[in-house]
Amino acid sequence: MRRSWWFILLWLLSLAFALFSAERNSGIAWSVAYLMTGLVVISFLWSWFNLRWVRIGRYTRSRRSQVGRVAEEQFEVINSGRLPKLWLEVRDFSDLPQHDASRVLSSIGPHRRRRWLARTYCVRRGRYRLGPITLTSSDPLGLFPRQRRLPATSTLIVYPATLELPGFVPPTGMLPGGDAMRRRTHYVTTNVSSVRDYVPGDSFNRIHWRTTARTGRLMVKEFELDPTADVWIVLDLDQTVHTGSASWTPPVPDLSSTALRPERLALQLPQSSMEYAVTAAASLARHFLLTDRSVGFIAHGAHRELIQADRGERQLTKILETLAVVNATGRIPFSRVLTSEMEHLPRHATLLAISPATDRTWVAALRDIRRRGVHNLAVLLAANSFGDGPPYRETLAELLISGIPTHLLSYGQDISTALSQRVTALD
Repeated sequence: MRRSWWFILLWLLSLAFALFSAERNSGIAWSVAYLMTGLVVISFLWSWFNLRWVRIGRYTRSRRSQVGRVAEEQFEVINSGRLPKLWLEVRDFSDLPQHDASRVLSSIGPHRRRRWLARTYCVRRGRYRLGPITLTSSDPLGLFPRQRRLPATSTLIVYPATLELPGFVPPTGMLPGGDAMRRRTHYVTTNVSSVRDYVPGDSFNRIHWRTTARTGRLMVKEFELDPTADVWIVLDLDQTVHTGSASWTPPVPDLSSTALRPERLALQLPQSSMEYAVTAAASLARHFLLTDRSVGFIAHGAHRELIQADRGERQLTKILETLAVVNATGRIPFSRVLTSEMEHLPRHATLLAISPATDRTWVAALRDIRRRGVHNLAVLLAANSFGDGPPYRETLAELLISGIPTHLLSYGQDISTALSQRVTALD
């Protein structure tokens, strides 16, 4: 902007010189004044027209992504006017980490368009804002830069990573065969409980044709859940027990060499017990839901998070959306969370407790829960491997003495391997 003020000052000086110059020098002075006036007017109009009749669109392939995967956005700038655009700067103000969608475009002809693809390697879970966008342009001399703001925004949610757990073997009590659950379900199972009148939206494969023929109206079957035990994942969000920081950003891989195979990108997590715990919870939820188990989720952070046990892809989406935004902001010890939430669980249900806490009171809470017929499993995070945390060996010894199946997870360890190998003895 300083350049434009200097130029305007020179223009005013040239006008003043032309007005007060002697008659013999007036021709040259007025020529210079006319030239300066023409440059100012043309530059101003050029800058004004450069942002007129310009449209920009952004198209997100999916509003959901996952840590370790690539999010893609396509941008399109359209010049719908009759004059070419010398240059345009498109600046994106999204808060998605590593998202580089800003561009400087040159020489966009009339009725032409320019497209580009922004590919971002997702390194951190969470809910992020895409946009707003500002368009900036100017005249060839840079005297009158102009800016136009496009305030429209959208949201992208990045789920935590989910890993394959081929070696994970649940305890015997977690296998199918629990008490029958007299609960209606929208899933088609082998347990038909009753029939009812057809309503719009019912699947045709649920129609009970014999009853339909006997009653003269369409009747459909109702089902009950299979007699399997629910699985409950309880995540410790007590801010006093988690260590490490999630602010570290891993090196971004070269996306050009993995354009068609984003699944080959190596997963790298920050040195944070919270991020490892969330990834373990997401992977376990996905593992059980893929085997058609009913999974619920409980956590106490800034507020209580409760997802009732259910099955299917929709349930996995609910759990991942919750895990994408939870943080270690809780103030309730994990032992109190377990005691208050698990007292109403039915027998033969299964509890998966995930915590870096070295306070052994939560181990005692698991023992009390087991006495009521609820099977449990612990995932203990080695707090001192993620930062300045207390040693975990006494807590691990207490879990082993109590006969609670335990998996130990340390920083830098492959989560799939850790959840596939139970700890049987102290090193």
